[in-house]
Amino acid sequence: MRIEENKSLKEYNTFGIAANARYFVSVETIEELKHALSNKSGRNFFILGGGSNMLLTDHLDAIVLHINLKGIEILTETKTEVFVKAMAGENWHEFVQYCIANNFGGLENLSLIPGNVGTAPVQNIGAYGVELKDTFVSCTAIEIETLKEKKFSKAECAFEYRNSIFKNEAKGKYIITSVTFRLTKTNHNLSISYGDIQKILADKNIETATIKDISDAVISIRQSKLPDPKVLGNSGSFFKNPVVDAQTFQDFRKKFPEAPFYEISPTEFKIPAGWLIEKAGFKGQRFGDAGVHKNQALVLVNYGTATGNEIWQLAMAIQKKVKEMTGIFIEPEVNVF
Repeated sequence: MRIEENKSLKEYNTFGIAANARYFVSVETIEELKHALSNKSGRNFFILGGGSNMLLTDHLDAIVLHINLKGIEILTETKTEVFVKAMAGENWHEFVQYCIANNFGGLENLSLIPGNVGTAPVQNIGAYGVELKDTFVSCTAIEIETLKEKKFSKAECAFEYRNSIFKNEAKGKYIITSVTFRLTKTNHNLSISYGDIQKILADKNIETATIKDISDAVISIRQSKLPDPKVLGNSGSFFKNPVVDAQTFQDFRKKFPEAPFYEISPTEFKIPAGWLIEKAGFKGQRFGDAGVHKNQALVLVNYGTATGNEIWQLAMAIQKKVKEMTGIFIEPEVNVF
């Protein structure tokens, strides 16, 4: 375990923001993680996973712990299902592809989501009708204060839309070290209700889709709409899709009857944030090296040298305009530091 000073984090955040860490430690074992956390004198830790859901607006005057724990293990299996544990430092998409290659179903709709396994429960990542909580069994974590290991059940994680206990009362208190999933080996519960998936399957004349067919379709959709962070800095969807009450929805629909929406319940409605941002005129707009992607208004991008502050200023301008036009506040999905 090596401690580096004034380490550049440009390669460790998908926005490609040029920010430095006062100290940087990459941990590859649970023992190394506990050892790093045991230095309690004047400590100020910043936990870094895949760097995919964060925006750095300044240098980090902290000890940045890069969670680089690796390994995938089959815990138990039957003829119909399998329990798989993945360590926190595993790349999420590579883990999904490992599951598909072994015909383990349940994660295929979550293909090509950037980031690592350990940060996936924090956000309760989701896409195309599937959320992490659908296959989640438990996760293990280290309590920063006591260095004790704790297992969180699905119920204890309090999963909600892009939310969990790790973004609320447990925020900053635990470091997730591994996640266990319950996946299918037969009779996969396929989710193909989204029109884009159905269209790709139809175009390929696929009537009975496999989990790989769905994964390939999702990858194709994401690549057509979302920029590759290695080519154009971004953090995927920057804003959550807002969920509004019935009265707010009725007021909104009077002004924008053409707007798409999803009825969660008779009292809750989800409205696509991308549509709101596009309606506010930001889609494809560029402000210096900070901008909004031309194909997906939910995605803010760094064209090269944008600072985190410049991207955050753009995000706040979008929030303000959308609120003024539609009466709806859109909340960032990305963590801002």
